Amino acid sequence: MSSDPKAIRQRLYDDFEFYAKHCVKIRPKVGPVAPFILNRPQQRLQRLIDEQMAVTGRVRIIILKARQQGFSTYVHAWQYWMLSQRPAKKGLVVAHVADSTRALFDMYKRTHSEMPEVVKPKDKYSSRRELSFPTLDTSLMVATAGGDNIARGETITNCHLSEVAFWPNATAKDNFNALLAAVPDAPDTSVFVESTANGMSGLLYELWLGALDGTNGFTPFFSPWFDSPEYTVEGHEDFELTLEEEDLVEAYGLTKGQLTFRRQRIASTSTEQFKQEYPSNADEAFIASGRPVFNPDQLHGMLKKASQPIERMALEEDVLRVHPRGELLVYRKRDPDQRYYIGADVAMGVKNGDYSVAQVLDRKKRRVAMWRGHIHPDRFADVLYAMGMYFNEARIVVENNNHGLYTAVRLGRDLAYPDTYTAVGEGQLNDQDSFIIGFNTNAKTKPLIIDRLRAAMREDEVSHLDETTLREMLSFIVTESGKMKAEEGVHDDTVMALALANHIHDGAFEPIIVTDEYYVEAL
Repeated sequence: MSSDPKAIRQRLYDDFEFYAKHCVKIRPKVGPVAPFILNRPQQRLQRLIDEQMAVTGRVRIIILKARQQGFSTYVHAWQYWMLSQRPAKKGLVVAHVADSTRALFDMYKRTHSEMPEVVKPKDKYSSRRELSFPTLDTSLMVATAGGDNIARGETITNCHLSEVAFWPNATAKDNFNALLAAVPDAPDTSVFVESTANGMSGLLYELWLGALDGTNGFTPFFSPWFDSPEYTVEGHEDFELTLEEEDLVEAYGLTKGQLTFRRQRIASTSTEQFKQEYPSNADEAFIASGRPVFNPDQLHGMLKKASQPIERMALEEDVLRVHPRGELLVYRKRDPDQRYYIGADVAMGVKNGDYSVAQVLDRKKRRVAMWRGHIHPDRFADVLYAMGMYFNEARIVVENNNHGLYTAVRLGRDLAYPDTYTAVGEGQLNDQDSFIIGFNTNAKTKPLIIDRLRAAMREDEVSHLDETTLREMLSFIVTESGKMKAEEGVHDDTVMALALANHIHDGAFEPIIVTDEYYVEAL
């Protein structure tokens, strides 16, 4: 290291890892106060930050983590470094509860009090929630999520949003949007969203999916539990691996010491709770809050090879045509000799509400296409008519609850679609059978079609599912009252449409063509 004071001071300004080691003191899990030397997960995060700063000049990162890996400590130290070394900054920390807010503010105050004088700016505490550096015209505020006026009217340059998954649902999205609007899209600004997971609904899950899709401007950062070297128990390695543990060793290279740690934690809680608090991958972190209907392990495996559309189509002048932004996603080319089945779940058509969805299965229960979008019920009937005709006059079942009744009647009666599913009910006036267009989902019929889909999934009959459908299946739960439904705040439209298509299906089968010389499996 250079002995030139100016070079050292410049490096302290430019190199956070160097600054942390020589200037920041932390309280570790055990032992006395010590220099802040980045651990392995923190070093990975530092590399991502360096990459973002080099490319964009700013930081927008969502940190999804296992428990107690030191990311709150890291973000607080990084943000203090930015605020205490640069002029005209405004920092904000928002925690999920008041106790955490106070704890984070105390962390900043302790870091500041123990800072070497050469890099310590003059301070002023204007309140129990704000620390100012007057000579730099820089300050740090803390707040608790749930208030209606967080940072209203402020311009924030550096923002740490802690445990976002646990922010009050009623105000979480509004508060987040207001905070994000307060941060300019400018160099040397930062927004860290840092949290453990808390189910498959809410703000964090929505932000994480947006980061994965690249649609919200954030970069996802996941830290698995086994990346932390302290999560191991040595000296207890004389045991046989279970089949599940063998899979974990193959997938992640876990040691027996790490597996011992895992066994001990599961013994005191449960496998599901361990996965949520100590996830191996991001999908494990987002475990539904109720009892899952479909096998999560199977769905996680399917997510790794989720189907991608080969083309998109849109309804134009009542004809389906290839379109780069079409709502119909096609996963397999239409076969003129195939038999197809379409299940349709109908929504009101309001933007930001539930989706109208149509799932298409072929005779082998391969999901070949899906329409998903916001559309009025009458117009959805036109879409279904065009889809049905395109897929060889497929058999169509429409859920006729609420808005779906209009779609079902318009499709079957007004448009006279040739193969619309009808239910047979007893006539109340003349003891003659009457036909009801569509399928009515109620307390008796919903468990029936969901259980049939669950059985089909268990037997690996349904294939070629996409990420959206698989994630909705992961969040489809049995509540404490025994109801089957999506977790609060999550859609289930793709699940219901798939269950309807599976319900009217004649059964997956493998037809065999017999010739004089050999058998040939039909495509």
